[in-house]
Amino acid sequence: MTWKNRKVLVTGADGFIGSHLAEALAARGAEVTALALYNAFDSHGWLDHVAPEARAAMRLVRGDIRDPHQMAALSRDQETVFHLAALIAIPHSYQAPSSYVQTNVQGTVNVLAAARDAGVARIVHASTSEVYGTARFTPITEDHPLHGQSPYSASKIGADMMVESFVRSFALPAVTLRPFNTYGPRQSERAVIGTVTGP
Repeated sequence: MTWKNRKVLVTGADGFIGSHLAEALAARGAEVTALALYNAFDSHGWLDHVAPEARAAMRLVRGDIRDPHQMAALSRDQETVFHLAALIAIPHSYQAPSSYVQTNVQGTVNVLAAARDAGVARIVHASTSEVYGTARFTPITEDHPLHGQSPYSASKIGADMMVESFVRSFALPAVTLRPFNTYGPRQSERAVIGTVTGP
């Protein structure tokens, strides 16, 4: 499969994984629309740290997945949507759980509905291993029960279920990924690898 000249939307392109994904897709010739959360600092997050030629190969957009109208506009003519945008800090989810529902659940619904209405050929939804909670058996498989131990993980379970519902209800061509312990450049130093190895 080639990505050359394929139109791709990446939500959460300003984040750790999203910035690497957008950069890699652009390097393979995709026409990347990279969505970064709007902020007042004129920043595109980690996209500000990629090579200038990589940034120049992308269409950088600031916005918010909580806005269904913007998601509809951005999804038009896209062939693939990689949905990585989410609130991810587990500790903060205990303090502001509603914001996690608004972004992670309602935001995902906005992305799904926009992709459905635009006839997007494939949606790749980034979830998390946190949806499984503390392992009841190992190795964890997709048969492991979902267990929302935090408002964050509960919101991601909600997002996953919305993806499943759109697949079943509307035959939306979507797949959910649940990565475990990703690490690498641009990762927050709050994460375990960054904590152990230091900057």
